[in-house]
Amino acid sequence: MPEGTKPDLPTAAHVIADRIDREGPIPLGDYMAIANAHYYASKDPLGEEGDFVTAPEISQMFGEIVGIWLADLWLRKGSPGRCHYVELGPGRGTLAHDALRSMARFGCHPTIHFVETSPVLKARQAQLHPDAVWHEDIAGLPDDAPLLIVANEFFDALPVEQFVATADGWRRQMVTRDRGKFIAVPSIDPTEDRIGGTTSGFPEGTILERSPVSVEWAGNLANRLAKQGGTLLTIDYGYTRPGTGSTLQAIKDHMPISPFDCPGTSDLTAHVDFHTLANIARNRLLAVSGPAQQGQWLKSLGIDQRAVALAAASPKQADTIRAAHQRLTDPEEMGCLFQVMAATAIDWPEPEGFSYGEE
Repeated sequence: MPEGTKPDLPTAAHVIADRIDREGPIPLGDYMAIANAHYYASKDPLGEEGDFVTAPEISQMFGEIVGIWLADLWLRKGSPGRCHYVELGPGRGTLAHDALRSMARFGCHPTIHFVETSPVLKARQAQLHPDAVWHEDIAGLPDDAPLLIVANEFFDALPVEQFVATADGWRRQMVTRDRGKFIAVPSIDPTEDRIGGTTSGFPEGTILERSPVSVEWAGNLANRLAKQGGTLLTIDYGYTRPGTGSTLQAIKDHMPISPFDCPGTSDLTAHVDFHTLANIARNRLLAVSGPAQQGQWLKSLGIDQRAVALAAASPKQADTIRAAHQRLTDPEEMGCLFQVMAATAIDWPEPEGFSYGEE
């Protein structure tokens, strides 16, 4: 190998195939974890030239509304002299940039902490936030003041497990190889103990999804808030009542593809179980607000008025601003699919924007 040349790193497909060849079929959650770890470590997936676009990249209005929401909560708590802004999976840092600018208008200047594992995205975030502190997980977050935590399209990328009803009972969904392709197959061993029940009443082929990793993250975050104060604002696509069926999906070049095609080169996600996240927060004695539909939440906090003001200030951009507003709020676009939920320390004020969306 020529001097200075870096060896080619194994692709996610090679890593997964090697493990299957050594161990046999692997759990779907492990497949998803390996694929997404490689995916986010290798590229910036955001924007029109990437694979998908998130709300902060659509318009500054989204981050501004988040910042106003946080600042309002902080002000009504009495403007704590020290607090920390924490974002989980902050993408390019765009949401934080817009939110922190809005917060500063109200005198709120938190320290900035990003939970991020992708070296590519860390570099992008550092361009906007050179003073931020980066963490691989939440263990290293400061414990000396309230946390204002934002998780926008974070939980959807965490691994999910699936369980399928068969004639012999529940089986864990596994991934194996067949003629060079990855496919999902039920496990051989029973898994009733993992989901707490039998297949009685469920037709064969019924799929139940669970995300133990999301449960762990939510529990650890809730424990922090219960001790330190603050809030966790979760914005993601998902469901508010338990249901059945697979929600696993893959996006590449803004188009859906099979989750089992070319792992590590597409964004693998699954719908977020807001019902479970809410119960975890309540069990830690946090106050839960929502889930509410993203469109209604943004409208209740003034996005309509902000869009009008931006369009008036920049007439040449008026059509672009109106299109972004529609994309964020329209029920046929992101307005209904995306849900917003807050989990807030019990001694903090009730957050705004949820009066119509309570469970």
